[in-house]
Amino acid sequence: MIVPISSCFLSVIIMMGLLGLLGWKVTVISSNFIALMLILTMAMNIHMSTRFLQLSKEKPNMNKKEIILEATSKMFWPILYTVLTTICAFLSLIFSGIRPIIDFGWMMTIGLIVSFVVTFSLLPTLISFISDVSVNVNENRNSVFTNLLGKISIKNKSLIFFISAIIFFISILGISRLEVENSFINYFSKNTEIYKGMKLIDEKLGGTTPLEVIIKFPKKDEEAEEEDEWGENDAENDESKYWFTKDKIDKIDKVHNYLDSLPAVGKVLSFSSIIQVATVLNDNKPLGSLEMGVLYSKIPETIRKEIVDPYISIEDSEARINLRIKDSNEGLRRNDLIKQINYDLENKLGLKKEEYKLAGVLILFNNLLQSLFKSQILTLGFVMIGIFVMFFVLFKNVKLSLIGVVPNFIAAFFILGIIGMAKIPLDMMTITIAAITIGIAVDNSIHYIYRFREEYKKINDYNLTLKKCHSTVGVAILNTSITIVFGFSILVLSNFIPTIYFGIFTGIAMLLAMISVLTLLPALLLTFQPFGNK
Repeated sequence: MIVPISSCFLSVIIMMGLLGLLGWKVTVISSNFIALMLILTMAMNIHMSTRFLQLSKEKPNMNKKEIILEATSKMFWPILYTVLTTICAFLSLIFSGIRPIIDFGWMMTIGLIVSFVVTFSLLPTLISFISDVSVNVNENRNSVFTNLLGKISIKNKSLIFFISAIIFFISILGISRLEVENSFINYFSKNTEIYKGMKLIDEKLGGTTPLEVIIKFPKKDEEAEEEDEWGENDAENDESKYWFTKDKIDKIDKVHNYLDSLPAVGKVLSFSSIIQVATVLNDNKPLGSLEMGVLYSKIPETIRKEIVDPYISIEDSEARINLRIKDSNEGLRRNDLIKQINYDLENKLGLKKEEYKLAGVLILFNNLLQSLFKSQILTLGFVMIGIFVMFFVLFKNVKLSLIGVVPNFIAAFFILGIIGMAKIPLDMMTITIAAITIGIAVDNSIHYIYRFREEYKKINDYNLTLKKCHSTVGVAILNTSITIVFGFSILVLSNFIPTIYFGIFTGIAMLLAMISVLTLLPALLLTFQPFGNK
C-alpha cells in the first residue's frame, strides 16, 4: 500500500513544483488536477503492482530483480499507450476555445508525463526494497466478480449486444436534450456565503450580472474646420449644447423604461436617470434640450466625468444604458432574454439593428455557454479519432481498434445522455466529462486487449483466454476502476456545484466503462475473433 501511494504523492509534488516554477496560475477548473493526477497515477501503479504480484506467484523460482524487470518490460508498452490515449483526451480540451479548459488540458498532459516517468522509475525501486516474505498473493479471492462477468460474456453475447444497443439509443435521446443554460449563482450550494451574498445583491441591491445597451445616434456630416480666435474648446462646447435633442432624449427614455419593465432586470441606470433627478431638483419642471446642453457645458469636468460621461458620449454620439440581471430569478434563461431584448428593441421600439448594441458580462457569459455545444463536438471528435489512431498503431488491426473503442464511447455517450435526461446544463466542468471518461476508460480496454493477445498466443482458445484474462488483468481493471471512482467521489465535498457534478458523473461513467470493458469488449472479441479463428 505504501509503495504506490508514495509514487502518487511524489508525482503530485513534482507537478506542483513545476507549476510554481513556471508561474502557471491555477483556476477553479484546473484546481482539480491534483485529484486527477492522484487517481491516474494510482491506476498505473495498481496495474504495475498487480502484474508484479502475478509474476511472483507464477514464477516463484525467479529472483525479485528479474521479476521487477519482466513486470516493467511487460507493462511498459500498455501503460505508455494508456498514457498517450489519456493525454489525447486532455489535449482535445484545447479545441474548446475556453482558456481555463485549455490550461486544464495542458496541465494534465504535463502531469501524466510526470506520472509515467515516476511510475517506471520510483515504483520499481520501492518494490525492490520489499522483503520476499511480505509479498502475499491471493489472486482468486478477488476475482469472483470478474469471473461472473466473464461467464456472462461467454453465455449471453446476444443479450449484451441488445442492452448495449438500447443504452446507445437512450444516450442519443438524452444528448439531444442537452442544454447550456446556467447561472453563476447556481454554481454554489445555497448554504455557502457566496450564494447568500449574491442572493442578497439580487434581492436588495438590484442584481448581479451586468448588461449594457449602447444606443448609437446618427452623426452630423463633418464640416470643414475653421480656425477662429475662440479655439477648440469653444467649438466643443457649442457642439455639446446642440447635441441634446428631444429625439435623442425620448429614445433613451423609451429604451430605459422598456428595460426597467422586464422581470429579470434589476437596477437600470442611464442618462434618463440623471434627467429624472434634475427634473425633481427643478421643481418637477422638465429640462429643455438647450438647458441640458448649457448645463452639460457648465458643470465642472470632475463632476461630468463621474455622473454624465459614463452614460453619454457626445464625441461618438452614443448613449449607454447600464442594467443588472437578477441571476437568482427562477426560470431565467439568459439566451432567451438576450434574444427578446434584441427583438423588442427592433420591432417594438423601432430601433434599427445598427442603432443599438448589447454588451457586458451577460453577453460574454452567454456566448461562453453557447460555445460549449461546439466545443463538446470538437473535443469528442478529436478524442475519438485520436484514440482510434492510438489503437491502430498499438495493435495494427482495424477490426481490433474498432472493438477497443466501442465500449468506452458507449459509456461516454451514456453519461452525456444521463446529463441530458436529468436536464443538468453543460458548463465549463461537465463539458470535460465525456472526453476525460473516454481517455481514462480506454486504458482498461488497452490493458485487457494487450493481455488477451498475449494469453491467446499461449492458449489458442478464445473462451479459455477470456477466463484467464478476467482472473488476472480483469482484477486489476476492477481495482483501478474502484480506485478511480472513489477518487472522483472526493469531489462531492466541494462547494462548487460543477465540480460536484464532475465528480459524480465521471465516477458513474468509470463504473459503466469498467462493466462495459469486462462484458461488451469480451463479447465483441469472441464474436469477431480479431486474432484468428479457433
